[in-house]
Amino acid sequence: MYLSKTEAAVLPTTLVGTPRRPPQVSGRRRIWPLLGPAFVAAVAYVDPGNFATNFSGGAAFGYTLLWVIVAANLMAMLIQSLTAKLGLATGRDLATNCREQLPKPVTRGLWLQAEAVAIATDLAEIVGGAVALNLLFGVPLPIGGLITAVVAFVLLAAQSRGHRPFERVITGLLLVIGLGFGYTLVGSGVDMGGLAGGLVPSFAGPDSLVLAAGILGATVMPHVIYVHSALTPGRYGDAVTAGRTHEGRRRLLRAQRLDVLLAMGLAGLVNAAMLVIAAQLFTGGQDASSLEGVHAGLGDQLGAGAALAFALALLASGFASSSVGTHAGQVVMAGFLRRHIPVLARRLITLAPALLVLVLGGDPTTALVWSQVVLSFGIPFALVPLLWLTSRRDLMGGWVNRRVTTVAGAVVAALIIGLNGHLLLGFVLG
Repeated sequence: MYLSKTEAAVLPTTLVGTPRRPPQVSGRRRIWPLLGPAFVAAVAYVDPGNFATNFSGGAAFGYTLLWVIVAANLMAMLIQSLTAKLGLATGRDLATNCREQLPKPVTRGLWLQAEAVAIATDLAEIVGGAVALNLLFGVPLPIGGLITAVVAFVLLAAQSRGHRPFERVITGLLLVIGLGFGYTLVGSGVDMGGLAGGLVPSFAGPDSLVLAAGILGATVMPHVIYVHSALTPGRYGDAVTAGRTHEGRRRLLRAQRLDVLLAMGLAGLVNAAMLVIAAQLFTGGQDASSLEGVHAGLGDQLGAGAALAFALALLASGFASSSVGTHAGQVVMAGFLRRHIPVLARRLITLAPALLVLVLGGDPTTALVWSQVVLSFGIPFALVPLLWLTSRRDLMGGWVNRRVTTVAGAVVAALIIGLNGHLLLGFVLG
């Protein structure tokens, strides 16, 4: 068939000329679908242990320790960026990399302490969820612990449908926590002078130093260092292949850093809001030594709405962080030992200590504080191998840390180890 010049002129160029270029996708549209893993990790930074330490710090010392929360959050951003990058560069999580690069006895030792950390993590989260159910509905604490465990198990089942449903659920619960404290913060108000003063590093005696170490120990959670490195390889597709070019690495790093900035920024704002609320409402002698006391105090000073917002935020925190903690336990066992056990069996193992505390009538807030002490032991065992691995060019290739990044990470590790060591020494010496 022959076409006239007039007919040919009106045909699409894909038939008679150079193929039409595909529509260009903006950088923003390419990056946004890659976000999500850091929001799962961020839930651990606003778990029930943070509720206890942040409200205690604000009630006891006002705005003085606000800078500690800011500093801890900046440290968290660096640490989570490093562990996400490790997963991107190697296609394997931190536990698996440790098993492949370290002697077997060292690997077994790391696994044992990681399991102890998982139990302590579960204790804090189950207890927090149980307290929230008790505050909201009067559910007995042991029953509330069981309900929290079941709900967390159901949330984790969303992962079987792919990474995106699980990330959406956890991010939704994180937003519930943020909205709850945003509402309460509006009611409590903010002293701008106190806020500015609290950003200047200072302490108010030895007790404030101990509590600062507790805030740091409750913020930098060892189990999410493991779990974040396991989320990024599958989340970003074949990142190892894509990262072989400078442009591919730059795109993936940009997405990963934006993910961490947004997620950890939200977690940091929530933690700061807790301390500001406590500083505004509880520095006049109001009881903030327990979660129940904080709930009652918010109700007395701001009304039932604020008390309800606190309880709902605590419940969302317990549910979300518990499911992430269970997932972290699976990552740790599979990575260090190359073994899988049924999720239900693992849940029962880590649930037992928390239920024992609740059944025996132990003080929930005290249990939360002690769980943070145990967690402080686990931070160096995750952070030091992470720094060592990400500084190795033979393992990381073009993803290797810059020297300034390694130095900054080493300083952060030294500060965390030193402050948590001081916290542990303070507990030992009473």
